Amino acid sequence: MDYLKLAELLFPDVDRDTDYYEAQYPPRNLKEGAAVTRFAPSPTGFVHFGGLFPVLVGERLAHQSEGVFYLRIEDTDSKREVEGAENDIIKAFESFGIKFDESVVHGGNYGPYRQSDRRPIYRCYAKKLVAEGKAYPCFCTAEELSALREKQEAAKVIPGYYGEYVKCRDLSYEQVEENLNAGKPFVLRFKSFGSSENKVKFTDLIKGTIEITENDIDHVLLKSDGMPTYHLAHAVDDHLMHTTHVIRGEEWLPSLPYHIQLFKAFDFKIPKYLHISQLMKLAEVTEEDGSVKLVKKKLSKRDKGAGLTSYISDGYAPECVTEYVMTLLNSNFEDWRRANPDAPLDEFKFSIKKMSASGSLFDLKKLADVSKNVLSRMSGEEVYRRLVNWTAEEDKEFNSLLTADEDKSIRILSIGRGGAKPRKDFGLYSEVKGYIGFFYDEYFEYIDDIPENFSKDDVKKAIALFIESYDENDEQSVWFDKIKAVASAIGFSPDIKAYKANPDAFGGHVGDVSMFLRIAVTGKMNSPDMFEVMSILGKEKVISRLTAFADKL
Repeated sequence: MDYLKLAELLFPDVDRDTDYYEAQYPPRNLKEGAAVTRFAPSPTGFVHFGGLFPVLVGERLAHQSEGVFYLRIEDTDSKREVEGAENDIIKAFESFGIKFDESVVHGGNYGPYRQSDRRPIYRCYAKKLVAEGKAYPCFCTAEELSALREKQEAAKVIPGYYGEYVKCRDLSYEQVEENLNAGKPFVLRFKSFGSSENKVKFTDLIKGTIEITENDIDHVLLKSDGMPTYHLAHAVDDHLMHTTHVIRGEEWLPSLPYHIQLFKAFDFKIPKYLHISQLMKLAEVTEEDGSVKLVKKKLSKRDKGAGLTSYISDGYAPECVTEYVMTLLNSNFEDWRRANPDAPLDEFKFSIKKMSASGSLFDLKKLADVSKNVLSRMSGEEVYRRLVNWTAEEDKEFNSLLTADEDKSIRILSIGRGGAKPRKDFGLYSEVKGYIGFFYDEYFEYIDDIPENFSKDDVKKAIALFIESYDENDEQSVWFDKIKAVASAIGFSPDIKAYKANPDAFGGHVGDVSMFLRIAVTGKMNSPDMFEVMSILGKEKVISRLTAFADKL
């Protein structure tokens, strides 16, 4: 077979050789050791939460080493493409603070960054494989391939186009030409020289040294419409864009032997691979005896929390989500955060060696805890700005109340912030209204009741005495001394320790009096610092609520 002649027959439209593209995409001018990584999603709609894992790893490896992190859209499968998905992907990751150095939006010297725009490049490299006897046209119909699969299933062998099941691998030039002249469509297949009897060792930067079965299947390189499969496109692109590290899910491990073969067939340098373990969740499974146990299962698209963009609409700050993911990616991150509570995430030294080879467990409760920690470190002004942006889209009524008096809103959100132990009352923007809504008459309601062991007369007396002594100009120490005086006046202990030493001698203690006032003013037992609350509400509103509550009793 004259492979050069066959290549010209199959690709008459390709008038450039691969040397042209090698010159077009020269090695990047980066310092030694700089990583070039990429995120390469398909625009098929759903942006999975798990996508943050390879994105954060790629971004950290590249930017910590002064390298390049780029976004490549892999849209060679037009049948599965969803309109607008590409833009949704870009927006989703931008909203989480992910910075791409090169992309379809930002441009760059190694584009186009959309695979459908790189079709001539793939055809050129495909032609090279044919010219070297490493690829061939296959004219098998869908019906023939279906029959082949049924035959393999009946024989209980691995399905695929290989060995004795190959039909078109040894077609002569004349047979190929005859099929083309007859208008028969064809796909281009890789000519594998591997054997399923052979094992090869490969070092994955997360999994370590693994043993994999050599690929013996003649996979499709170009589809009948001339577009490349993912396998061909990613190999050519990673080579020309000089990708040093490929970060992807472990579900791609079965494809690794084929990808290694492709890189070797082209004489490309094989990038370093990092296969990230699947994201798991705990699920309840009922046993035959009726008992229920928890087992780990893969987080699927149908699971709550699987959609990445839903976190924004649910009210999570992007930093909260990325910080949570970092706790799953690096085992030492939480220790670092405790030692550096106010440091930006970028200062954390991410390490591949600290990544787990087993699956990470998705835990919404842990995310909630991380979110509370992250938000507690923000200033009242910062929380206000972000909350206003979120409510503008998700809660317009609350937004109008927040923005009607910016200074008041910031004072409210600043309560308990700063210091070594800031309050951690909410972790989502969607939880803020439930926490501070009592400041606004529109949301004020009585959620908690005074415990039944306290008499209504004592509560009324406490409220009346407090109203009588309340001065909004008092400092906090004076304000609290007055509450102690109220406690003494109704037979409650002004000192909690004294009460605990002899509870039968008192009707309650000063903390109980504070609780009466708290429920009367805020409608609930759990609320921010009462001195600050009263100061912000103002004397008129405080006395109005205290009076209304006493009257209600």
